Amino acid sequence: MTIRLATAQDAAAIASLWNVMIRDTTSTFTSVEKAETQIADLIRERRGALLIAERDSRFAGFVTFGPFRSGPGYAATAEHTILVTPKAHGKGVGRALMTAAEDAARARQIHVMIAGISHTNDAAQSFHEKLGYVEVGRLPQVGRKADQWLDLVLMQKIL
Repeated sequence: MTIRLATAQDAAAIASLWNVMIRDTTSTFTSVEKAETQIADLIRERRGALLIAERDSRFAGFVTFGPFRSGPGYAATAEHTILVTPKAHGKGVGRALMTAAEDAARARQIHVMIAGISHTNDAAQSFHEKLGYVEVGRLPQVGRKADQWLDLVLMQKIL
């Protein structure tokens, strides 16, 4: 497995994976799909904070992190998004991506990493728990998608 910085050439694969989650799940509260151009812009903006995993030279997932909230008081806190392809589930890809993202965050003086997870996504909560994240808050019914109210589970890890 290879973990590397994303390039503009990865935008299509990232958008495709992200858009499946947007279209088909309540794991994210948004229903607005990502355009390849938006992903290419994100890759440029995040400058090293969007990483790709490849297995057998094939795209297997990505992780990105960025500001948790605006303002200088939150500068050392980041929120991340991680997605792996269905074929990569259970193969250590997510763990490798998160390890690389946490290392990159530490290099940027990030002290805390935040995961905002839909309460319907038990697998993501379990995954994060195994990596040392703890639930620090639950915001009931702050999201709405697929005609249902969704809770947001906040998990954090002090790096």
